[in-house]
Amino acid sequence: MPNLHWIILRRLLLAWLLLSAMAGGAVFYLESTRLDDYAIALATREAAAFGPELREGATSGASAFPEDLEQTTLAPARQAELTRRAEEFARHQCLFTAISDRQGRVLARSFNPDQAQLSRQIAAQRRDLPRDGRRHFAKLSADGRLLIQALIPLPGRNGEAAGYFEAVFLADPAEVARFNDNLLRTILFALGAVLITTLALYPVILALHRDMVKASREVLQGNLEMATVLGAAIAKRDSDTNSHNFRVTYYACCLGEALGLKGKAMRSLIIGAFLHDVGKIGISDAILLKPGPLTPEEFAIMRSHVRLGVEILAPSEWLGTAREVVEFHHERYDGSGYLQGLKGEAIPRNARIFAVADVFDALTSRRPYKDPLGLQIVLDMMARESGSHFDPAILQTFLAKAPLLYARVQALDEAGLVDLLAGRIRHYFFRGLLDPVARKSFVANARHRLGLRPAEVGDRPEHQTGRLG
Repeated sequence: MPNLHWIILRRLLLAWLLLSAMAGGAVFYLESTRLDDYAIALATREAAAFGPELREGATSGASAFPEDLEQTTLAPARQAELTRRAEEFARHQCLFTAISDRQGRVLARSFNPDQAQLSRQIAAQRRDLPRDGRRHFAKLSADGRLLIQALIPLPGRNGEAAGYFEAVFLADPAEVARFNDNLLRTILFALGAVLITTLALYPVILALHRDMVKASREVLQGNLEMATVLGAAIAKRDSDTNSHNFRVTYYACCLGEALGLKGKAMRSLIIGAFLHDVGKIGISDAILLKPGPLTPEEFAIMRSHVRLGVEILAPSEWLGTAREVVEFHHERYDGSGYLQGLKGEAIPRNARIFAVADVFDALTSRRPYKDPLGLQIVLDMMARESGSHFDPAILQTFLAKAPLLYARVQALDEAGLVDLLAGRIRHYFFRGLLDPVARKSFVANARHRLGLRPAEVGDRPEHQTGRLG
């Protein structure tokens, strides 16, 4: 059984990783937004400082640029002064500057001579920002350094952009480092807060999980008891004890294991084995317990127990998992069975498995109308029915295991059979729902719930685990 603490810790770990990723992503986004704000503020400030430089060089003398910088006429002296100031601006403020008209044609550009290689590299890599009369910014990186590209419209007399000022600024390394430090600290704080919260939830979830498991175990136990008691009531009408139900369930379970049956399919087989003849509750004792052969009319009534069984189980979703066995275990592999006359693999697999176990126990057990047959006689009889009554592959698997299973069952009384089944029921129905204390008391409780006195079966491993040697 998986350790409960490990199950909860594993799930909490997954939750912590998910929440940490979400929190870390949110923190990174917020801090990146702050860095974007810093980049925009830097670009805006530097662009604003360059605007007056350009306007001073325009012969119009106006506070706004001409409608299109293509039409700007600059006096040679003022143009030289503008160029000098632009170069000075580029040297101290940024890596690259350019002035372009509305169509994007570059009218002038400057590179930072102190970082000529990086400046020209950035000039070639910069993005083509939209020229729609609005400010645009983009973050670039080179050699691990943060760069901000800005495109600022230069207003004309008519209020529209006369051209654009473009620059690539080198962010202050100290400022970038501060942002990175803040980002790391904030992410670590967020992850730590999520971890502490997760650990604080562990005992709460553990307690809630234990309550849920206890409730689930009680509900499942009640359902199993209902199935067992209902099956036992039918078995007692057909014989003196419940032993037939226990034997046939054990045979079917062992055969299912040999065929690789697991999980839900195995649980359905076990429930179906307990309830396979539940419809016989509607058959009169005169027919059910008749010592001699049945007349055709009586046999027709006997066959109706299949339909009655399906009707009895129909209202219960949980017991309804037994329907495959209840409804189809009298079908034959060659299609000559009842009620539907299904053939081959059209018969549900659980029904084909149970049919083998049911016939084997019927032939080797005492009934009101017959004495038990010897083991070898039964095996020979069943072998002759391969492909007609039984699925050949399933029958072959069972015949190989039948002597050992039969010997084990014959050595036990009814309480011993309960012990034999308890391990398998615990494994297939209660796996993960029983703590160590509950596991130790499971067999004894199973006997008590069925009204059985403790049997003198010793402490042999097979009685404790229900496993074959």
